[in-house]
Amino acid sequence: MEQASVRLIRHDERNALLELYKHLNEQDPDLADSEELRLHWEAMMQDDSLNIIVVEQDGVLAASCVVHILKNLTRGARPYALIENVVTHSRFRRRGLGRIALNKAKEIAEQCGCYKIMLLTSRADDSVHRFYQTAGYRGDVKTGYVLKL
Repeated sequence: MEQASVRLIRHDERNALLELYKHLNEQDPDLADSEELRLHWEAMMQDDSLNIIVVEQDGVLAASCVVHILKNLTRGARPYALIENVVTHSRFRRRGLGRIALNKAKEIAEQCGCYKIMLLTSRADDSVHRFYQTAGYRGDVKTGYVLKL
């Protein structure tokens, strides 16, 4: 087994990322390859505030998370970061790859001068909460609300 490597996603890895996302929300429908999807991906790749982090293991995208850097006018006009789509391929779980992705997200947020990172999880599983807590995230600082559209 080769050592895992962490980096930002490459332009040609859209389909590999979509395959990995099947391990995030199994009920999500597959996205059909279309001009609309291609244009959406192009826009994502051009967005400097959007960072798709991937962890590669044995030639496979094994884990990923997305960190958005959001501009802000409070806290000395320092930005903040929002992490979404934290996922590890089921075959690669419990190897520390998700932690590697989160650490890279933290590094990017620090480089951008962010004053905080926020993330939400819909998972009630205690092991998921322990994962975030051992990575330094606290669940007792704020209350999160979601409005589904």
